[in-house]
Amino acid sequence: MDTVELTVKLIPKDPWSDILIAELSDRGFDSFVNTDDGLIAYCEDSVDVDKIISETLLNGKMTVDVDIYKSIIPYQNWNAKWEADFQPVYIEEYATIIAPFHKEIETKGNVVIIQPQMSFGTGHHQTTWMMTKALFELDNMPEHVLDMGTGTGVLAVVAEKLGAREILAIDIEDWSVINAQENTDRNNCKTITCVCGDIDKVIGNSFGLIIANINKNILKAHMKTYSNALLNEGTLLLSGFFSSDIDEIVEFTKELNLEKTKVLAKDEWACIQFTKSKTDL
Repeated sequence: MDTVELTVKLIPKDPWSDILIAELSDRGFDSFVNTDDGLIAYCEDSVDVDKIISETLLNGKMTVDVDIYKSIIPYQNWNAKWEADFQPVYIEEYATIIAPFHKEIETKGNVVIIQPQMSFGTGHHQTTWMMTKALFELDNMPEHVLDMGTGTGVLAVVAEKLGAREILAIDIEDWSVINAQENTDRNNCKTITCVCGDIDKVIGNSFGLIIANINKNILKAHMKTYSNALLNEGTLLLSGFFSSDIDEIVEFTKELNLEKTKVLAKDEWACIQFTKSKTDL
């Protein structure tokens, strides 16, 4: 299937670029590249892009000057496009996320090899970057981990490198699951099971750590299941939302025995770490 490339220039860029990424990710766009003056977004050509442009960019609600250019990338050129745009990502001194085609580059910390294809999760986006950093800064890595909305599988790979012994990586898109499996193989992972499905795949399982980098509304819909599946004193790491959403999410978790223990923020995006309070059996 061909891919739509939507190039958007914004004046001013901030904060509208991040807001637009959140809007487009809810409407079928699955990959994004930040540029100096806006962003480039990608989706399958089955998505009604003209309608989305009308409802998001041309509806008069964004007080910003917009220049839009839409083009079609033939399917066979997708990987070439990613290779041209994909640069190594450094998660401080903890890790370097690279693609298989990166050669002879400086790396720091753990090296994670990710071929993104059309899945989300390369470390370039602020949410993936923060989630990766948060994983490295955990006091310890639990044995049983859930990576919900795994995308490329990058967070599951990091969890295994940090000592997790059984990881369930779930995504609703079959092509993301295939991509995640390919990336776990690239990193010689042995403890990750990649599954196509939704929140129903979580029911009946227990985890010491749950990681979910998904948009806010889906996180809220899943939250009770996350709490039920999380062991007492287990850790829940969430991202995929803005810093302005922190209070709403924290308030939403109060009745679920989840206590906020840490917050990371990067360029208007946020990551929250929760600990499940000990409850009576």
